[in-house]
Amino acid sequence: MRKSIVFILVLVLMALYASMFVVQEGQRGIVMRFGKVLRDDENKPVIYVPGLQFKVPFIDTVKMLDARIQTMENQADRFITSEQKDLIVDSYIKWRISDFSRYYLATGGGDISQAEVLLKRKFSDRLRSEIGRLDVRGIVTDSRGRLMLDVRDALNTGTGETTEADSAIASAAARVEQETKGAQPHINPNSMAALGIEVIDVRIKQINLPTEVSDAIFARMRAEREAVARRHRSQGQEQAEKLKAAADYLVTRTLAEAEREALIMRGEGDAEAARLFANAFSEDPNFYAFIRSLRAYEASFNDNQDVMVLSPDSDFFRYMRSPATSLAR
Repeated sequence: MRKSIVFILVLVLMALYASMFVVQEGQRGIVMRFGKVLRDDENKPVIYVPGLQFKVPFIDTVKMLDARIQTMENQADRFITSEQKDLIVDSYIKWRISDFSRYYLATGGGDISQAEVLLKRKFSDRLRSEIGRLDVRGIVTDSRGRLMLDVRDALNTGTGETTEADSAIASAAARVEQETKGAQPHINPNSMAALGIEVIDVRIKQINLPTEVSDAIFARMRAEREAVARRHRSQGQEQAEKLKAAADYLVTRTLAEAEREALIMRGEGDAEAARLFANAFSEDPNFYAFIRSLRAYEASFNDNQDVMVLSPDSDFFRYMRSPATSLAR
C-alpha cells in the first residue's frame, strides 16, 4: 500500500513537471495539440506570455517564438531609377511577429529563415517599384523619407499588383486558411500581414553608383577640375607676366631717370669743374701747361716696354729739361 502511494505520488510529480514550462522574456509560447494550434472558445490562438505556464502533459507541445524586433540586413542590390540610371542600394528592415499563430502556420513551424526569404523578396520588389518612379535627386534628397514610408506601408497593407513574391506569400496565406478552416479574419494575401509579420521600419543605409558609372563620373569630374586648374594657372601666368612687365617697366624707367639725373649732375659737375679749372688756369697759363704735361706723361709711360719715337727737341719733353728753360718757353 505504501509503495503504491509513493508510485502514484511520483507519477503526479512527473505529470506536474511535464505540464510546466517557462516562457522567457522576449519570447512567446504557442501550444500545439495533436499537431494543431491550441485555440480558445473564440477560436483565437492561445499565446503564452513570459512566465511560468502550464500545458497538458504528454499531449501538448510548446513552440517558442521570438517576440523581439528583428533586424534583417539586405545585400546591396542594383535598382533603376525613372531616368534609367543604375543605383546600388544597401538597406535593412526592422520587423516583428504580429500574429504568432499565423506566423507559425505560414512559415512551416516558425522558421525565421523562410519568413525572411519571403520578406526579402517582397521588399526587393516593392523597393524596385518605388525607386523606378523617382529620379536620382528625389531618391537621395527630399523624397527619401517618404520613399521608405511608402515601402513600409506597401509591405504591411499589400498592393493591387501581383509579383512572384506575392504569389509565394499568397500560397502561405492559403495554407493558413486551410489549416484554420477559414476561421481567420480576411487579410490581403499580398501583404506581410498574411504571414503574421509587421514591418516596423525600412531604411536605406547607403546609395552608391555602379563601379563603371562612378569611374566615368570621377573621370569627368577629374577632367573638369583639371580644366579649371589649367584655367587658373593660365590666369595666374597672365597676371604674373603683367606684374613682371610692370615691374620691368618700373625698373627701366627708374634706371633711365636715375641715369638721366646722373648725366645731368655729371654734366653740371664737369661744367663746374671746367669752370673752376678755367678760372684757376687762366690766372697762370704756364702752370696749366705744366699740369697738362704731367698728365700726358702719366698716361704715356705706363709700362717699361713702352717705346716713343720723338725728337729730343720735341715740345713734349720740355718739362723734362731744366725748369728754368721749360718755364721760359
